[in-house]
Amino acid sequence: MAFSKSKASIAGIIPARYASTRFPGKPLVQINGISMIERVYHQASACAELNTVIVATDDQRIYNHVAGFGGRAVMTASAHRSGTDRLGETIKIVAKEGEFFDIAVNIQGDEPFIQPQQIARVISLFSNPETEIATLIKQIESSADLFNPNVVKVVTDVSGRALLFSRSPVPHFRGLAEQEWVSKYSYYKHIGIYAYRTETLEKLVLLKPAPPEEAESLEQLRWLWNGYAIYTDVTEFETSGIDTPEDLLKLTNNP
Repeated sequence: MAFSKSKASIAGIIPARYASTRFPGKPLVQINGISMIERVYHQASACAELNTVIVATDDQRIYNHVAGFGGRAVMTASAHRSGTDRLGETIKIVAKEGEFFDIAVNIQGDEPFIQPQQIARVISLFSNPETEIATLIKQIESSADLFNPNVVKVVTDVSGRALLFSRSPVPHFRGLAEQEWVSKYSYYKHIGIYAYRTETLEKLVLLKPAPPEEAESLEQLRWLWNGYAIYTDVTEFETSGIDTPEDLLKLTNNP
């Protein structure tokens, strides 16, 4: 079922911090003459389902840069634990100015080549009135990804709701050599774009960290722990997140 923008007001929000342990100033790094944050902003703006795109930052340099290329930005607190918390504050900021949204999409600020179709796809999950949180998954095609703890694996039920996220390869394929697992079972990895009904987002930011989350360092386990359903859809698009200067070098050498 297609999701009509006329039924809901939808904001695409890009959290952008300047201070990063592994890559300080990452949002402002230049990729072929265009900053990373500007690339993400323009890719998101090409998604027709979004009513607006907002960069949520805690740094004046990023704010000024976004304003300089004609984008929209808001200043948020610097103490947020996650991008989800930053989204929650952004929704409150614009609400005080009389602007209200039904759905907020968390668009990663370090994926300069995110496809507008991916954003539209995660939004389409809200055609189901039961959807409170939505995200994307992609089939794992290599053993290297399956056994890489930096690639987050997802197990879903028959309706596409996430049962578990883990850095471990789940489910464990008993009685089969590990190098054969990926050819014998459809494993999926998480693609890190989220969308939330804003009334749900207001509740999520109040939750305390959960034991599985602290073990795996995966925020979404906090939501599952507290009984929130996360609906998923399969995308064929790969993502190219940039966490370190080395990631940037690989990306620019292999665009």
